[in-house]
Amino acid sequence: MKVRIGISLGPAGTPGQFADAVDLLEQAGVDSLWLSEITYSALVEPFTGMAFALARTRRLKAGTGVSVLPGRNPVLVAKQLASLAGLAPGRVLPVFGVLPAQPAERVLFDVPDGRRAAVFDESLRLIRLLLTAERVSFDGEFFTVSDATVGTLPAKPLDIWLGGSAPAGLRRVGRLADGWLGSLLTPAEAGAAVKIIQDAAAEARREVEDDHFGLSLPVTLAGNGHGIPAPLLASINRRRPEADPATLVARGWDDARRMIGQYVEAGLSKFVVRPASPGPFGPFLDGFVRELLPIQN
Repeated sequence: MKVRIGISLGPAGTPGQFADAVDLLEQAGVDSLWLSEITYSALVEPFTGMAFALARTRRLKAGTGVSVLPGRNPVLVAKQLASLAGLAPGRVLPVFGVLPAQPAERVLFDVPDGRRAAVFDESLRLIRLLLTAERVSFDGEFFTVSDATVGTLPAKPLDIWLGGSAPAGLRRVGRLADGWLGSLLTPAEAGAAVKIIQDAAAEARREVEDDHFGLSLPVTLAGNGHGIPAPLLASINRRRPEADPATLVARGWDDARRMIGQYVEAGLSKFVVRPASPGPFGPFLDGFVRELLPIQN
């Protein structure tokens, strides 16, 4: 399996720092840039950031990690992806999820009560149709289009990855998606998730390629007595109150290498490393290039 390691910018993902950070990634030969969707923040919006980064570079890939799909019109999403893929062939990496990371943002992605998962499934099917067929007529429960087109289709169909870690979400990856990007899971938990996805894919008589399993890994280089900054601890306690945060966060570059090795043994090969500590992006990137890029094969 090809091990590839990309970066999420963390605090450097704001408009004032974004361009310089993108330039540094391109110059350093980093594989990919991943943009978080946190609307109530100073971070650049993912689709806007992807377009900017792809236009500014020639080699860097750009992905969403993770963008909310239910609450967006799937035809408009497909049009955005087709446009980006036409402008930057082979460098567009969409990853979608069911819910925003911040509970307060759920009102921004409005769907009928109790139907978020159903809307997600139907949206995903319609997007895939629009990205693989010249003309699409579709009559679903939530969306109806007649003779719809998004223009020139990607020469190679886009891989659509999903996030999430709940069993139903993992089975959805196996049934409908091309890959998976998890987060806040131990290597053992991530390996179990891979098996759930593969079993669901086999049951649906389809395949998720072996090198299409990944994880977002926070790396902290400073913090409180635990080595993990308080905001990250609070986020982990909210999302995984039963978990030991020390098993989910890499505390320094040595720990990051160790954990990535364990995830690779568990069947994962794609990683998004994100800075979890405050501080300038340049030194973090220097450490990333020195300590993690050699892991790639």
